[in-house]
Amino acid sequence: MKYTIFGESHGPAIGVVLEGVPAGLELDLEKVQAELDRRAPGKSALSTARKESDLVHVLSGLFEGKTTGTPLAMVIQNSDQHSSDYESIRYTPRPSHGDYAGFISSKGCLDYRGGGHFSGRLTAPLVAAGAVAKQLLTQRDIWVGAHISAIYGILDKAMEDPEELKVLGDKPFPVLDDEKGKEMQEAILEAKNGEDSVGGSIECAVVGLPAGFGAPDFGRNVEGIFSQYLFAVPAVKAVSFGAGVGFAYMRGTEANDPFEVKDGKVVTRTNNAGGVNGGITNGMPVVFEVTLRPTPSIALPQESVDLRTGEEVEMEIKGRHDPCIVPRALPVIEAAAALAACEVLGI
Repeated sequence: MKYTIFGESHGPAIGVVLEGVPAGLELDLEKVQAELDRRAPGKSALSTARKESDLVHVLSGLFEGKTTGTPLAMVIQNSDQHSSDYESIRYTPRPSHGDYAGFISSKGCLDYRGGGHFSGRLTAPLVAAGAVAKQLLTQRDIWVGAHISAIYGILDKAMEDPEELKVLGDKPFPVLDDEKGKEMQEAILEAKNGEDSVGGSIECAVVGLPAGFGAPDFGRNVEGIFSQYLFAVPAVKAVSFGAGVGFAYMRGTEANDPFEVKDGKVVTRTNNAGGVNGGITNGMPVVFEVTLRPTPSIALPQESVDLRTGEEVEMEIKGRHDPCIVPRALPVIEAAAALAACEVLGI
């Protein structure tokens, strides 16, 4: 499947077109909506005050409850925009946001309101597309789970078994250690009260992918496919698989994953490789961690440039923004992983 996301943060609607959806899938729209509800804004002091119902409507590709094999188009209406908040930054790009790069790329014609097409608002249709992918994976006994692994240097308990992630989907703050979760929330609120923001990490596992899919080559490498989908999520700045950067602190005896036979199946005792060897799935869970930068839009004064005059200026950003996007990004990362898994499998 291939997806195309359309719309802008303060436009009438946002949505996604999924091409290549297999015909005959009994699409459970309640499950699609449930994924969107996990990501929806305005539910706590930890997120933006913008309130959107994020109700999904299917425009095409579904008939009598089943996918038709034609493009599946889904749309989500925008309803709570404060566009006037952004007039002051039309020609003054926010540091580390997509404003300046987008201004140049679009020859100055981008929709600057709320970040336009560069806004995190556009992750809602990505979640909708990922919810379809999750249902296709479920037919093959494959599932995706994740937890907040770190926020502002506060680490969640290490995941010992991906099965631990199965119960986190309905938690308002999905961590393995609730005490660490409280510390993380306090750090977010402290940043918010200081008109600042914090970043963090999400660890995700795709469980049930059979061995033998992928290739070492460019374009078919499993880690490359996943990374392409993950880096399409706004604010993701790093992706690592298995032990990731931890390999730099290991010897081969620590890093290698010994093979064994369990219940008649070849598995590895550890999973430092993150389920991938030579660009190919080895049958173990594909485990990766993504790091998301702090939200660039903060209320504290920042330095920028007036693109009309070329003068350096001090700017203050208005509007409603997440002090930390990590909690709401978790279902987005799961969605990207599900779509990547479908590509690996050739769905």
